[in-house]
Amino acid sequence: MFKQIAFAATFALLAASAFAADRPAFYAGADVGSTKLEGIADRQSSFGGFVGYAFNQNIAVEAGYRRLADFDVTAGGRPVGVTLDQSAVSVVGTLPLNSGFSLFSRLGYNRIDAKGTSGYSSATDSTSGVLYGIGVGYSFTPAITARLEAQKPSSDSSNIGASVSLKF
Repeated sequence: MFKQIAFAATFALLAASAFAADRPAFYAGADVGSTKLEGIADRQSSFGGFVGYAFNQNIAVEAGYRRLADFDVTAGGRPVGVTLDQSAVSVVGTLPLNSGFSLFSRLGYNRIDAKGTSGYSSATDSTSGVLYGIGVGYSFTPAITARLEAQKPSSDSSNIGASVSLKF
């Protein structure tokens, strides 16, 4: 009889913990931030969007697009408008804390496309490499989360951003 009660209690605890765990979910969001580029004195505004899939409360994959910077430089005595766009895929690891807070880190791959335009001519270039970042998140509800993050998209750039995401 004792074995049956112990088995039933163990089964009930396992079932309750399975229901308490976060279910896999898709999420999407938007971010705004500031990008620092070596050789450019001023920080540049950034904005973007992302989609992700959370396997559980600790592991997710995420894809995103961000306008890293949009600025003007002078080359050969002529003004040149430069835009930098980032496309990225990364794995996000999250460590839930108490009261809705969490710490997270990302490791992934990104491509940065640069486009320079002067008058009627333009030129493009791109670079690819490792993307990494760290941040803190806060869940207002089970479906709405805000994040602050510092990213290193390339060896000569860094981005600090704030984002809001919606889990569905």
